[in-house]
Amino acid sequence: MSVARFYALVMGALAELGITVAIDETPNELPQPIRFSLDQQHASYDPGAVGRFHAVLVSADRVFKQFRTAFLGKASPVHFFWGSFDLAVTRFSGRRAPLHPGGVPHLPDAVAAEAYSHEVSSAGFWPGGGAIDYPAFYSYAYPEPKGFRATQVRPDAASFNTDLGEFILPYDAVRTTADPDQALLEFLQSTYEAAANAAKWDRDALECGMGQPGVPRRLA
Repeated sequence: MSVARFYALVMGALAELGITVAIDETPNELPQPIRFSLDQQHASYDPGAVGRFHAVLVSADRVFKQFRTAFLGKASPVHFFWGSFDLAVTRFSGRRAPLHPGGVPHLPDAVAAEAYSHEVSSAGFWPGGGAIDYPAFYSYAYPEPKGFRATQVRPDAASFNTDLGEFILPYDAVRTTADPDQALLEFLQSTYEAAANAAKWDRDALECGMGQPGVPRRLA
């Protein structure tokens, strides 16, 4: 079934239910987007690949949420981007950032400017494409502080990708290690520390010990 046919069925079903929705039909963050209602090109579906991708997202979500408990400052929920198709979690220093230059394919510059209005250390999982043709975990800082990309991070399989401007940890390096959760947590923590130290975040005020997702801490 083509994207255009699926889109027509969904919109028809909503109309029958009396639900009126306004949808921007143009996909974001793609170099040559095709409007959903006109897309006869994409019509494949691999349930096995979809199932494996979902399993990766579920596992990554669990570890990201664990990592998120060690931060007292503002942090995003673990969230999924439909444009670039990555799962991400972001920490904020609380300080303003310089205006983002924009330039993301088919993403309004105003959206990028709003998203990066304050300093961030962001990490996530990405199925790959473009600069890398394999799935990987990533971590970056905006604005990128001096010395960030030269920092030695963990585990050993992680490295800085100059094309992407991010630290990258191949998914297979995590999947095949003896303790995948620990390897991923090391990557998340060490890359965050690289950003926070280089940018001189107030770490004493922003951090705390690791907790349990969804469980409030006891007051001292």
